Amino acid sequence: MSAVTAAPPRPAAPARFSPGRIKRIARLGWRRGQLELLQFFRGTETVVFSLLFPVFALIIFSSMFGGEIAPGVSYSDYLVPGVIATGLMVTGFQTLAISIAIERDRGGLKRIAATPMPRSAYFIGKVIMVLVTSVVETAVLVAVSVLFYGTHLPRDGGAWWTFTWVSVLGVTACALCGIALSSLPRNSRSAPAVVAPFAFVLQFISGAALVFTDLPPWLQNVASIFPLKWMCQGLRSVFLPDSFAAHEAAHSWQLGWVAAALAGWVVAGLVLCLLTFRWTKSRTGG
Repeated sequence: MSAVTAAPPRPAAPARFSPGRIKRIARLGWRRGQLELLQFFRGTETVVFSLLFPVFALIIFSSMFGGEIAPGVSYSDYLVPGVIATGLMVTGFQTLAISIAIERDRGGLKRIAATPMPRSAYFIGKVIMVLVTSVVETAVLVAVSVLFYGTHLPRDGGAWWTFTWVSVLGVTACALCGIALSSLPRNSRSAPAVVAPFAFVLQFISGAALVFTDLPPWLQNVASIFPLKWMCQGLRSVFLPDSFAAHEAAHSWQLGWVAAALAGWVVAGLVLCLLTFRWTKSRTGG
């Protein structure tokens, strides 16, 4: 009886998280991020809406309302943290939700999914775009606030640390929710109409444009479900004097609750992305 020849061993599949693969994904993600930034800043309408809309809101609302809302705190002082939080929400939530919906409707996501580029590199590119535009937008808002409204910048490292983690957690939560919501519009034409109302309503019930404690209690409870309310509250602790904490709904800054709420939305947004994101249009899409 002849001996059975053993089959040659198959080459080992590359490790999914090998250093080489991670390095390649990071490199492709960085290049994708550069492309996303180039496309963003070439779109005049997108730049004006995303970067300058919060500045226009600051100017308009400061012109409409004046006076002090608490000892040593003017309405414009109160408005600045809310406008910064709104800018982060617009960049992370609204811009991403609309742009991804348009890319999907035009077949861009389908073509990306069919290329050898790792799909994770696409999302790294989006993250880079959101982070860079958020930094630029926040810097513009802070500069306008300091130069024209006399806003005082934080003077200690603890306040800047609070500013950093509130901004990072907030924009991350908003970006993940924006990616998840991008699957809701049936086509690119309906994307702005589907996404914009969410952002518009949240601005007015979260203490971004109106004094939060002036809202009816039931509306305050509704706003407390969503991240923008906690972003505004966390940033107020940075830009407003400690004495103003007594004028908050809970009579304190509640920074522990701010961190827990925003971290919870990061987790919820990630879960929603995994459950809802798709690379192609649904067959029922118009």
